[in-house]
Amino acid sequence: QVQLVESGGGLVQAGGSQRLSCAASGIIFRLNDMSWHRQAPGKRRELVAVITSAGSTNYVDSVKGRFTISRDNAKNTVYLQMNSLKPEDTAVYYCNAYKRFLGVTSDYWGQGTKVTVSS
Repeated sequence: QVQLVESGGGLVQAGGSQRLSCAASGIIFRLNDMSWHRQAPGKRRELVAVITSAGSTNYVDSVKGRFTISRDNAKNTVYLQMNSLKPEDTAVYYCNAYKRFLGVTSDYWGQGTKVTVSS
């Protein structure tokens, strides 16, 4: 059974930092592209950051220079370090594991962790 369990959300003041973690089980973690997405109230879910199985990273423009995604394949965990947080970063943050191999796609989501940034 595949599980992605996010943690680290909570209330933080604007300008502060928060680190999210996503622990994966039931998948071959090192073969998956891992990403963080977020969904603010009344808005569509958006991709925030991705780290490929090879370690390449990419970010949405609004978080570049403030957020850092990383992974620890030994711990089957992906992280999102969020610095200089802004009220507009308030959202539920979701972890995703994606793999496509020989035409077969797997795509798993965590349950989300809420981040609230107060002004």
